[in-house]
Amino acid sequence: MSTQVHANLTEAQVREISESLGEPEWLLQTRLDALAALEDIDFPAVIQTPGRKWTNLSDLAFEEFVDPLNAAEEKDQIGPDEVEVLSFAEALDSHEELVREHFGSIVDPQTNYLTALSTALFSTGTVVYVPEGVDAEDVTIRTTMNSRSLFNYTLVVAEESSSVTILERQETGDEMEGERYYSGITELAVGENAYVQYGSLQDLSEETYNYQLKYGATDTYGQVDIIDCNIGSRLTKTSVEADLNGDGSETKLVGAFYGHDDQHFDVDSRVWHRAEHTTADLVTRGVIDDRARSVYEGVQDVGRDAWSTSSYQRENTLMLSDESEADASPKLIINNHDTEASHSATVGQVDAEDLFYMTSRGVPPQLAKNMLVEGFYVPVLEEIEVEELREDLQGRIRDRLAGRFD
Repeated sequence: MSTQVHANLTEAQVREISESLGEPEWLLQTRLDALAALEDIDFPAVIQTPGRKWTNLSDLAFEEFVDPLNAAEEKDQIGPDEVEVLSFAEALDSHEELVREHFGSIVDPQTNYLTALSTALFSTGTVVYVPEGVDAEDVTIRTTMNSRSLFNYTLVVAEESSSVTILERQETGDEMEGERYYSGITELAVGENAYVQYGSLQDLSEETYNYQLKYGATDTYGQVDIIDCNIGSRLTKTSVEADLNGDGSETKLVGAFYGHDDQHFDVDSRVWHRAEHTTADLVTRGVIDDRARSVYEGVQDVGRDAWSTSSYQRENTLMLSDESEADASPKLIINNHDTEASHSATVGQVDAEDLFYMTSRGVPPQLAKNMLVEGFYVPVLEEIEVEELREDLQGRIRDRLAGRFD
């Protein structure tokens, strides 16, 4: 593994970040432990075949991007009165014990090199706290990156019998030029009989390297739905994961991406069934054009105690160019015979018969192809309850399609 980032980081820098945010000693120690771990832990696992890694993260020149003491961003955090939507510093001030209980409880800070790097250096974040019995909608978080590197952290805590829908966006300020690095870690703690739908739209500049991990964990009869939409960045490594820890808990993990030029998307979707009567639905759809590349890995892991499990996975990639590349690796790991599970993945081009049918009825070829691409995303769009996210994603898809013919 590479230690090129670690060579440029110091304990003094980490202490300065922590002090500027007024953090307690326990969090500073977590940061320092993550910094020290960079010596020994590996980069996130990537799919590889003999002689070839499908995504090579270890060759990135992180020392050119990471500037830990010069992070800058604009952040909008909006939510209804019943829900507390706080900056990370505010949450530590008013809910330190809540933060301490849940920080790093779902995503181990030392999961891999990039999670440890993010834990050591994060300087901005949001905590969403939904008290017991509260039903809330329209929590919106927008992060605009205005620096060479930015490390962001989001924590959502939904207590028993509560519900919330959240939209988080990441974008790059107009004045920024040159290569950059963005990292985002999201933990979603879903209490008994609680429901969280978390949607993310990544629209960073196409000179940005992007790493994100979104991870939900459910209690009994809890449900966590995560929608991960990726339009921007030069290279994205993103993973959406769920632990179904409580009996009767559920998840939907939905992914959408659209790559063009030489963009690269490495997308993972994983669920762990750890309790009885759990249900998972994994749906990912992506389009790639020009010389873009996509890599997908999906995992459904059914534990020995996960009786009466239902788990379904499907991934479809549409290629608009002969120069684009797409690979998919869906996996089933079943350790319990009382399971209904399936998985599928397809890679293909726009259906020639559908295109012929539309053009033969007077639809111009370019418009017909665009309509078919928009229709391809419908199974994903139907899963998105957050109307603003659905409309934003549709708008960006249409912008991208329009740009093909400019």
